[in-house]
Amino acid sequence: MVDAPAKPRQRLVPTSPLEPQEVALVRRPTLHASVLPPRTFHDQNVFDYEQEAWFAGAWASVGREEDARHPGQYFLAPLAGENLIVVRGNDGQLRGFYNVCRHRGATIVEETAGTLPRFQCPYHAWVYDLDGKLKQPRHTELLEDFDPAAWGLVPVRIATWQGIVYVDLSGAAEPLDLFLGDITTEFTRFDLGALRRVKRIDYDVKANWKAIVENFQECYHCPGVHPQLNRITPYNSGSYLPSAGAAMNSFMEVLPQFETLSMSGAADGRAPMAGMTDDDHGRIYYSVIWPNQLFSLHPDYLMLHWVTPMEPGRTAVRCEWYFDPHEMAKPDFNPDDAIEFWDLTNRQDWHVCELQQQGTKSRAYTAGRYSSMESSVHGFDLMVADRYAADGVITPQGRVSKQESTAAVKARANRVSPGNAAAD
Repeated sequence: MVDAPAKPRQRLVPTSPLEPQEVALVRRPTLHASVLPPRTFHDQNVFDYEQEAWFAGAWASVGREEDARHPGQYFLAPLAGENLIVVRGNDGQLRGFYNVCRHRGATIVEETAGTLPRFQCPYHAWVYDLDGKLKQPRHTELLEDFDPAAWGLVPVRIATWQGIVYVDLSGAAEPLDLFLGDITTEFTRFDLGALRRVKRIDYDVKANWKAIVENFQECYHCPGVHPQLNRITPYNSGSYLPSAGAAMNSFMEVLPQFETLSMSGAADGRAPMAGMTDDDHGRIYYSVIWPNQLFSLHPDYLMLHWVTPMEPGRTAVRCEWYFDPHEMAKPDFNPDDAIEFWDLTNRQDWHVCELQQQGTKSRAYTAGRYSSMESSVHGFDLMVADRYAADGVITPQGRVSKQESTAAVKARANRVSPGNAAAD
């Protein structure tokens, strides 16, 4: 019997469109390094390589378990040009499948989320159980060498951490906890999977996905771009955290007169999240989880961004806010102040990212230099540059602390008195 194993077609490992020398300046120490070459933000070949080698080549985040909590509950997830189904089976197991009928390739599920007892292709009505198994289709009884058991939906490897769903299209990535690294131990005191979404906002940003991630990694721009943010968590506050693995972790400090990031700086009566330590009450934690997750943990809520590259100069960004269900059940619960704060901040960020996208296309632009406040940006860019180079070298980075950078600014200010400022 000839069958058709339910697995995706094997694709050749793509060849990087950049030579190691093109990113050699990025791979220097931060204080000597240059930023990513401008073509990495605009070139279609570079974009296609990233999608296949990075987004389809290992773990990437696609959503939250709460959107597939009950049997038959599912959500669709775009990744690396594919359309995926994440669904909870009747046995309680979470599974992922390519949203493609095995008959003539039609998309099976069109609604982005919902609950179904089974999946039925809208074209010729081939039916698949929630575990992906194909029921005997009509008029296949006379087919030779056709076993419905071999023609189920093509599965996708799936795993979760803290309620966040990850998929591995390659099927060959290391276990998720090893991939994620330090972030799994850094936040083990929290049960973030128990939080529930209050709001989702989708943004269409006319900028390359890497520019958006870089922007999230630094607050060098905050005094001018985010005055509301900077007055609560000063741009030069905080520190970096252990970041071995796919996540780059850091925190910023909330000034004592404030409670959280919101328009007023108050938590509106919300209790701190369960598991918070004394230090946590005065911090906002930020992590970038390679390649597409922006993670922001506040004393009273969690905010997540999913970054989905659409084109070299266009990115879909989904932002969601999560709160403790016990707080949500209180009659005076009102998250609007926090959501308004971050919606404003997001739009401010997208604007400057779009300005960067426009400017880096100019023939006048050559790759600039990192400031000493941009160690996290450089850290992300090293992850990018090492993958472009594809030479097996993982470039080490010694981060420049914000305190060291701030001290240098103060020292310069002390050297420049009103009388000799012109000479300096």
